[in-house]
Amino acid sequence: MTKTETTPPPNFIRNIIDEDLKEDKYKGRVHTRFPPEPNGYLHIGHAKSICLNFGLAAEYGGLCNLRFDDTNPTKEEEEYVESIKEDVRWLGFDWGDRLHYASDYFEQLYEYALMLIRKGKAYVDDLSAEEIRSHRGTLTEPGKESPHRNRPVEESLDLFERMRAGEFEDGSRVLRAKIDMASPNLNMRDPVMYRVLHAHHQMTGDEWCIYPMYDFTHGQSDSIEGITHSICTLEFEDHRPLYDWFLDELEIYHPRQIEFSRLNLSHMVMSKRRLLELVVGGHVEGWNDPRMPTISGLRRRGYTPESIRKFCEKIGVAKRDSMVDIAFLEHCLREDLNKRASRVMAVLRPLRLVIDNYPEDRGEELEAQNNPEDAGMGKRKVPFSRVLYIEQEDFMEDPPKKFYRLAPGREVRLRYGYYITCVDVVKDEKSGQVKELHCTYDPETRGGWAPDGRKVKATLHWVSAAHALEAEVRLYDHLFTKENPNDLKEGEDFKDYLNPKSRETLGSCRVEPSLAGAGPGSQFQFERLGYFCVDSVDSSEDKLVFNRTVTLRDAWAKIKKSGKKQQ
Repeated sequence: MTKTETTPPPNFIRNIIDEDLKEDKYKGRVHTRFPPEPNGYLHIGHAKSICLNFGLAAEYGGLCNLRFDDTNPTKEEEEYVESIKEDVRWLGFDWGDRLHYASDYFEQLYEYALMLIRKGKAYVDDLSAEEIRSHRGTLTEPGKESPHRNRPVEESLDLFERMRAGEFEDGSRVLRAKIDMASPNLNMRDPVMYRVLHAHHQMTGDEWCIYPMYDFTHGQSDSIEGITHSICTLEFEDHRPLYDWFLDELEIYHPRQIEFSRLNLSHMVMSKRRLLELVVGGHVEGWNDPRMPTISGLRRRGYTPESIRKFCEKIGVAKRDSMVDIAFLEHCLREDLNKRASRVMAVLRPLRLVIDNYPEDRGEELEAQNNPEDAGMGKRKVPFSRVLYIEQEDFMEDPPKKFYRLAPGREVRLRYGYYITCVDVVKDEKSGQVKELHCTYDPETRGGWAPDGRKVKATLHWVSAAHALEAEVRLYDHLFTKENPNDLKEGEDFKDYLNPKSRETLGSCRVEPSLAGAGPGSQFQFERLGYFCVDSVDSSEDKLVFNRTVTLRDAWAKIKKSGKKQQ
């Protein structure tokens, strides 16, 4: 690969690939793959793997396959397959004509299994799953050989063929590799290669009633596809000797497995099993709930593929597990949205404001910037009238010393508008709550500047009551209150740390009329409030629904300033 100024920094995986290319190990090829199981939706951790595998292939002028590890039909669904394809495409990657399924190789894998039986390297075992576990041993004690381990090759061949023919019940027999029951690596203690499972498969139907295990499928599928570098997460490091053993015993093309640390994100769980538990238990509103770490959830929340790719690039790859603060992901998102999101004004908790000296029959349009970071995004017209809405929190009747926003007798600036001064407060007779403000404006301050040079200490956003659109806005916080909800004490459940305030719905918000017709997923910065997007599920022509993507406050910048390190 020719190094350029845009070439990503070196890491141990790139160093390995560079060395392999130097030695012409794979005839100058770099061919990777992303092999998800279609048993759930992809999450941000998978995004790291997608970016790494497809990214490396692109950097080295190579190829990357998308392969579904569909070896467990009881947990796999077509819905998951389609969602995974959508997520990979959304992140900006394309597998071309290299879409594969492990089930494409079931016949070849079966033939490989027969080869190992004939070599005396595999046997059919009649022990139950529980008995196999009890025979396996521990990290300090060797395993115990099965009484069927040395059955004749011809008998194992006959039983394995009858397993395929459907003669045996689920769980009654398995095919095991014959390696070493005393190996210090538990994965090498005669691992199961095939189990009997009478289940309908989404790709092969009822053709098979035995299914290969992942450890037997993985390496051989890599070999069939001509993969050069099989990049896995760190939990597969102990499985690498088994990966190599199968390929060596079969004497077939041998890719190289490389492991890297998986992504752990604070205030999140990354286990598909636990994410499924949240979905099935009704703790969230599905896999694409904006609070979920799934790619579909992040997309619905308003994350951009560019921000996720940048995040994955910046965290890099390592050989040791670590925890990444979610504030860094949000920082990458803000950097991206700051450049691309149009600025608009919205009021989430409206407080009616009447400008007494503004003519009732008058209205005007004020000029507003769409994005100060990009003059090319132009300007827009914002309607202004006698009656406005401002945020409830922007007014205090008896303000503390450092509250500079609107208060009785105080003058402030309206964004793009005029200077106003509060002259009266109207309260609800029963509750005593402020329900309306009366103000006066200085017509000489149009555009937000006083010709006499006087200054004000606060600028408020607002919308015109006569022109504003009603909208529902959903404010999101971390799904878990605990920084690491995976770090549990005995007797604790990760769901004990679900954040009861992870979502707040505001039903009577007001937004400026330029948002009429905003399409699903459209992204905006609500001035002074944060970044928001149009919800892709619940928003419609008749009902505007916005999700808060991220606040304006950059917690990561504060963390960096304080010198806090990632764990």
